[in-house]
Amino acid sequence: MDDMEQKPLQGKIAVVAGSTRGAGRGIAVSLGEAGATVYCTGRSVNGSPSDLNRSETIQETAELVTAAGGIGIPVQTDHTSPEQVAALFDRLRTEQDGRLDILVNNIWGGEKLIEWGKTFWEHSLPSGLLVQERAVKAHLITSYYGAPLMIANKSGLIIEVTDGIDYRYRGNLFYSLAKISPIHIAESLAEELRPHGVTALAVTPGFLRSEEMLEHFGVSEANWQDAVHSGKDQAEHFGQSETPRFVGRGIAALAADPAVLEKTGKVLPSWDLSDEYGFIDIDGRKPHWGRYAKEHGFL
Repeated sequence: MDDMEQKPLQGKIAVVAGSTRGAGRGIAVSLGEAGATVYCTGRSVNGSPSDLNRSETIQETAELVTAAGGIGIPVQTDHTSPEQVAALFDRLRTEQDGRLDILVNNIWGGEKLIEWGKTFWEHSLPSGLLVQERAVKAHLITSYYGAPLMIANKSGLIIEVTDGIDYRYRGNLFYSLAKISPIHIAESLAEELRPHGVTALAVTPGFLRSEEMLEHFGVSEANWQDAVHSGKDQAEHFGQSETPRFVGRGIAALAADPAVLEKTGKVLPSWDLSDEYGFIDIDGRKPHWGRYAKEHGFL
């Protein structure tokens, strides 16, 4: 097997917006595993965390990308700032001759802003609107400045990372709007970019075993299954969870598919991508959240 077969994204240039942790980090590392050069963007850098005040940084993510076999490049970027996003893609024009093969919109930053159990009129309006600023407006800004590089090269893949495969209510109006909007953004981008050979898709993980979720259950990746019997909220479903690398490997497989344009406009879950492309999670499992959710009546 030659190196190109081993690393199908060798030489490809990717930007993963919102890659400090969680799905974004998993996606960035998986693209690196496939050989890509990945610009890892977000607000948290060494010595200067975002307002979420977590320990993970984009430098750590970039190091993991490089360790996986790619090239990781950290670029501090607030994706709600048009000026900072424009500067990011200007940097690609300089450093990569304007090449951009993969753009992943994964900006979220709403985990401390959603007030579960409250109606929209009881919810903090500033917090609800800030979620839209980060999870919708930031995605639009990033595609606005990133897509022209792909149009110029008549190829590229834009991924909108979301939660869920449809338009159903997700338990909170502000959360629902923030997660449904990327699905429609992908559908709309697909219509406008198809004539230019650029693909736009929405992709969702299943029950994501992120750093924050592991902390919630008081476990690590090494002993995560201990949480299933903890009695905490959602613990009974945690056994069907997937690492952030699972959806990452799905996106890497899409990026390496020469026929990916045929899927443009769709919303694709990690479990279906696993079935189609044959990859497994890094823990050796092949979780299928869709089948499990249907069996339990919540999908």
